[in-house]
This record gives sequence, C-alpha cells and structure tokens, in this order.
Amino acid sequence: MLRTGALGGTIRRVAELLARGRVIRRHLPEEFGRAPLYVSPDARLAFWRRDIARVDRSLLRSAQDLVHPGDVVWDVGANVGLFTFAAAARAGATGRVLAIEADQWLVSLLRRSACCQPASSAAVTVLSAAVSDRVGVAEFCIAKRGRCSNYLRGLGSQTGGERERQWVITVTLDWLLGWFPAPAVLKIDIEGAEVLALRGGERVLGEARPRLLLEVYDENADEVGAMLRGYGYRLFDAEVRREDRTPLSRPAYNTLALPG
Repeated sequence: MLRTGALGGTIRRVAELLARGRVIRRHLPEEFGRAPLYVSPDARLAFWRRDIARVDRSLLRSAQDLVHPGDVVWDVGANVGLFTFAAAARAGATGRVLAIEADQWLVSLLRRSACCQPASSAAVTVLSAAVSDRVGVAEFCIAKRGRCSNYLRGLGSQTGGERERQWVITVTLDWLLGWFPAPAVLKIDIEGAEVLALRGGERVLGEARPRLLLEVYDENADEVGAMLRGYGYRLFDAEVRREDRTPLSRPAYNTLALPG
C-alpha cells in the first residue's frame, strides 16, 4: 500500500504529465479589469485553478502597489505573464510593458495574450531573450517539473531535473535601454540569474532608478544586497503589506527595492 507521502508524489507527477502543453484561458481579477490571459499548468500547477487571484496573491498585490498610470514596466522572466498583464492593466493606455522571456513556448502564450488585451491596458511588447551580464548566446534549461523554474545552464536549483535545453539570445538591462523606454518598474524573476542581470544594469539602476521587485536566491543575497545599497536602494520584504514594512539589512526571497 502506498504511504500518504508516496501517494501525494504520485498524484503530483500525474498532474504534471497531464499539464504538458495544456493551455487555459483565464481572466485577471476585477481590480485589473478582468483582462484575459492564456496560462498553463505546465508552467505552474496552480494554474489549474479557475480563480487566478489565488495563484500568486503577493505578485498581484505588488503589481497593484508598484505600477502607476502611464508607467513603463519591464517584466524580466515573464513566464505566462501574470505580472505582465496585471501591470499593463495598472499602467493603462498611456503606459507600456516589455515582457522578456527566454522559453519559446511561454513566449507563444505571452504573444497570444498580448493580442487580446483591452484598449484600456498598456501595449505589451514580448521579447524572446534571457537577461544576463552580457550580450551573446547561452543554453537555457527547461525544468522537468514546471516551466516556472526554467533556468540558464549552471544556475537554478528548484527544478527536479530538466526535460530539454534551448539555445537562447542573452541581453543586458543596459542594452535594452538602447531599444526601449527606461522602466519605472522592473520585475526580475530568473531563477538564480538575478546577480547577472543586475551586473548588466549599471545605467538602469544608476540613471533610470526603477522601483524593483525581484526574486533573490539565498546564495546571491549578500551580493545583491551590496549592489542595490550601492545604488542607494532601500530593501523590503515584498511579502509584507506596505503598512507593515520595515527596511531589511539583507534581501528576502521576494525583495522590494525602492530608490532612496
């Protein structure tokens, strides 16, 4: 007889197999205008849920807090675009959103969603690339258990193995400034490559000085913290509601960084 833990693992593996390639149309919560987007439980099993607000409440709350009408937003590691399209709804028709994603399959979902946004939302541009500390090419690993954990080869630790690799173009944040308007809000979620992205963003951090939302792996926390404080940023735990936030001495897993 299977033990409870083994049964749970078996159910999860079956759910992951059923999720492969599955695409579902969902709608953002009312506060984001019920904007449509195409998601997949192949990216994250929580997308099986009909109520998309329950998938990542903190991420949606951050979009609501950080993005203002008319803002330019860069979403680095956009995945299926939960933050991308929530930000587009908040930025409104005068704003602009750049969604950057390396996984070609997820890029196809982002482009599909971008084509069906209401006129009241910001225009969304989708760029198929990985953000790193140099312009070039790199191997990109598609995580076996869920595409939300995809990573540049040599990075990433929450994957459960890899199912395939893709060669991708890498760009830097500063390189992007030559092609797109500077961001007022910058979200980074790239599975351990956050240090590389920040190293390639001297002008973005020093001149554009966006409000930052970033996932920070523990092994990168000291370097990320020193780098951001060097640019005059204050660090907070993005999981804590605004009224309860206090400055951090070391980045949290989900860090909010605000320019001083």
